[in-house]
Amino acid sequence: MNVLSLFDGMSCGQIALDKLGIKVDNYFASEIKKTAIKVTKDNYPNTKHIGSVEFVTKEMFCDYKIDLLIGGSPCQDLTIINNKKDGLNGDKSRLFYEYLRVLNEIKPKYFLLENVASMKNSDKNTITELLGVEPILINSDLVSAQHRRRYYWTNIPNVKHPKDKNILLKDIVNYDNGREEKMSDKKIAFIERKLPTMYVRVDGDKSLPITARGYSAWNTQFITLPNGELRDLTLSEYKELQTIPSSYKMDLIKSKATDLIGDGWTVDVIAHIFNNIPPM
Repeated sequence: MNVLSLFDGMSCGQIALDKLGIKVDNYFASEIKKTAIKVTKDNYPNTKHIGSVEFVTKEMFCDYKIDLLIGGSPCQDLTIINNKKDGLNGDKSRLFYEYLRVLNEIKPKYFLLENVASMKNSDKNTITELLGVEPILINSDLVSAQHRRRYYWTNIPNVKHPKDKNILLKDIVNYDNGREEKMSDKKIAFIERKLPTMYVRVDGDKSLPITARGYSAWNTQFITLPNGELRDLTLSEYKELQTIPSSYKMDLIKSKATDLIGDGWTVDVIAHIFNNIPPM
């Protein structure tokens, strides 16, 4: 199988294919973030990085037939977090039209597009009309301890909702682990004072969605340890929220690693969708 991944990030699509044991002959990745490219190369050194989506053309693939086109176009102008909500006309989210251009030029056998479920109906309807398929709304909480509602547009047949694994945050949090970050007494006091309005305490249920900044969609999430200490989620816990294998190498400082994790896909959702690809 030949795969073209637009907005590839840390290559969660490649992780999903790998998890299913689907043989990939060539994996082309369009990505410009240096940290994402580094992490992908560290884990999948044979990845063929081809630069910005705006410069991807069908001539690049004269010697290849692309079987699967995947991508999660930027959501910054679509998400409810953005008060402006310029939608598909925004500086970032207009890149959906580059995905559409590549789809129409390359004509892969199968495609998958992911984006936030908090977009306006008008934007969702535009994407649906242009792609010619209805999206399926899947919340990552079916396969992980994270609330993360996303639309998935695909022509892969027979995609339904995954079964609920009933995974809660308490199932993935290691309460024996202390803080990974150094926090001064002054900062701890500030956090305690601002918990009701500025931060979120999550104990046992589900995590809020993590974003491209890492952390939750609205605030930093803190776990309460048995000794009463507050701490942020660990890098391992952030990985598990996105069902990224613990063995996946991320040789970065934590803030840059969580940035990539939050910007990525919930791997087990993508694997669930890819599992419906007919044998080639």
